[in-house]
Amino acid sequence: MKQSSITEQEVRTILSTIPYPGFTRDIVSFGVVRGITVGDELIIQMVLSTNDTGVASELRNRVTQALGASFPGISSKVLLDVQAPVQSPGQGPVSIPIPGVRHVIAVASGKGGVGKSTLSVNLAAALASTGLNVGLCDCDLYGPSVALMCGASERPSADEQGMIIPPEHHGMKIMSMGLLLESDSPAVLRGPMVTRYTQQFLRNVAWGELDVLILDLPPGTGDIQLTIVQTIPLTGALIVTTPQEVAVIDARKAVSMFQKTNVPILGILENMAYFVVPGDTARHEIFGSGGGIGEATRLGVPFLGSLPLDPELRIASDSGVPLVLSHPELPVSSLIQKAAESLLPVLR
Repeated sequence: MKQSSITEQEVRTILSTIPYPGFTRDIVSFGVVRGITVGDELIIQMVLSTNDTGVASELRNRVTQALGASFPGISSKVLLDVQAPVQSPGQGPVSIPIPGVRHVIAVASGKGGVGKSTLSVNLAAALASTGLNVGLCDCDLYGPSVALMCGASERPSADEQGMIIPPEHHGMKIMSMGLLLESDSPAVLRGPMVTRYTQQFLRNVAWGELDVLILDLPPGTGDIQLTIVQTIPLTGALIVTTPQEVAVIDARKAVSMFQKTNVPILGILENMAYFVVPGDTARHEIFGSGGGIGEATRLGVPFLGSLPLDPELRIASDSGVPLVLSHPELPVSSLIQKAAESLLPVLR
């Protein structure tokens, strides 16, 4: 194919099939591609939100291979102008702090069903019990559960400026899609609406003065995670997994996503690590063993502990009272409290 026969739109279409490393979203919608010039040489300008040279190198390879496959003979003529701006850890080019909020911690997982929301609620409640001003934002718009787990059912009101006033439960300010929908109503949202709601939960809620805002993220690495890492400076991310390899592999993807956007990993917390039959002392490792601590060791990040599969944790969640508050004497509550206390040094 001759160089002159290639159009900018054809190039853009090809680039829109290339995912940003660590994400499922393509580099065009991600905002990485800033310019395409078709002439004697094809010039593609990309701006990254990370200084990780590995990301730039991987992107160069992906772009070159994709263009070469679509336009045979053009690869040698492609010039990639990759720019990585100097920035603070966790901040993208348009990352703006939430007024009044000192720290933002994302609780994430690679897959669903690992107890991430349950632990988000209990970690937030544990931090609030230490005297910190804590907010908890349920960013899982499709499967919100924070409201139920905190016993919140009232519709949020608005102040004179139109800011949403979050209800307070168990010493925490709470925001969740579950407060805006009827109990049996699904959240039917397309990509742009997901981004808008996520921004509203973060920017249009009157959080006030908070020491820390905990974000309960949905599983995976989709639009919601992308919106957050692009627009909010995160203090760090905490990764929840179970011991089994399937969960650990997906947790690894979540870790990679945060690392590629310069967000520190504060630790890995392993849930459902074992079950102890009442009246017995033997541990039954239903989902295997060693996955969480092995991954933490491999990555060189803190391991925040292994939590048992405890029916009391489920019962407390269904009743709307975090277990760390209703039954602080239980072993699982003590382990969650210890994990929360490990975060205190970064919140000072």
